[in-house]
Amino acid sequence: MAVPSIGVVVTGLGATTPLGGDVATTWEGLLAGRSGVRPLTQDWAAQLPVRIAASLAQEPIEKLARVKARRMDRSEQVAVVAAQEAWADAGAPEVDPIRLAVAFGTGIGGALSMLEQDDILETKGVRAVSPRTIPMLMPNGPAAWVGLELGAKGRVSSTVSACASSSESIALALDLLRSGRYDVIVAGGAEAVIHPLPLAGFAQMQAMSTRNDEPERASRPFDKGRDGFVLGEGAGALVLEREDFAVARGARIYARLAGAGVTADGYDIVKPDPSGEGQARAMAQAIEDAGLKGSDISHVNAHATSTPVGDMPETLSIRSAVGADVVLTAPKSMLGHLLGGAGAVESIATILSIHHGVIPATANLEDPDDALSLDVVRVEPRKLTIDAALNNSFGFGGHNVALAFTKP
Repeated sequence: MAVPSIGVVVTGLGATTPLGGDVATTWEGLLAGRSGVRPLTQDWAAQLPVRIAASLAQEPIEKLARVKARRMDRSEQVAVVAAQEAWADAGAPEVDPIRLAVAFGTGIGGALSMLEQDDILETKGVRAVSPRTIPMLMPNGPAAWVGLELGAKGRVSSTVSACASSSESIALALDLLRSGRYDVIVAGGAEAVIHPLPLAGFAQMQAMSTRNDEPERASRPFDKGRDGFVLGEGAGALVLEREDFAVARGARIYARLAGAGVTADGYDIVKPDPSGEGQARAMAQAIEDAGLKGSDISHVNAHATSTPVGDMPETLSIRSAVGADVVLTAPKSMLGHLLGGAGAVESIATILSIHHGVIPATANLEDPDDALSLDVVRVEPRKLTIDAALNNSFGFGGHNVALAFTKP
């Protein structure tokens, strides 16, 4: 497959995560192996079987005007914080608003606002419900607020595909930029649903770790002792540009977004296909789309959530699409699982690994699964020259997205 004539590059990065309120502190935390997982100290947590989560390191209200923040759900707040940083990092490109677009995903959306307003409805009645309820709970809210913040008039889209949402937004942005209709797109995703209902729901599915007495050791991808994921919150944003547009304005380029693959398992609403076939097809599509071969990929940032049923199928799919000679890492071991924000934040980690030539170690991988036959970075970060890497994101419903990034 020929490489598309319009190149797409990454010129800005923004994030707010359990490891830090910006990209620099998040990256430093990943390299240091620091965990963002903490005990939940709220009164409501005492009743739950899961009493740990990866909460934000910095409250979004510290970076937003208070009046504006009060109009937003928490998921919308973190989206705007990440987008503001990414836009500034890209040098605030001067672009025709009609050629500026936003693609921003979320897995669940404004659940905190919906649940809060339902409580108010039940206890205080209809007249006490906020008139801002609908804009705060709608799943396109994060994308809409980012578009308003940047004055985008080209297109504002929101993908909702569970834990693959923000990676699918980045894949959408790639297609849109290649179409030639846009010069700049801010793409990413956000999630903020640390609340008793989602925690109880995931816990009832037995999808979450119950290692309440050791929160920092709870998320352990590929380890024999893994017992589920840890819920996190946060957002990531990338400024993506047509390569010719970025070069013409003298932009600093981190990496190229070279290809994307999007597939579906057609297997189960929750469980991944144990064969990893759909995941492998997504990776193969991304590699082909980038004009590469599997052997060109030296690093994969794995989805690896730390669930007993999820981690090993991914290793099978990586071996099938890429081969055995590849180096993996699993940042959810430190970040927790940011759901709709995971793909964007982990894309940033992948881009910085290419940019700096170093791969963060996977935390808590003390006793690797017997079926793990791939090289996973552990204990210490590893220096490695990376010309091409993949970032994987998979979501409930059988959504699979793989993104291929290369050196600029």
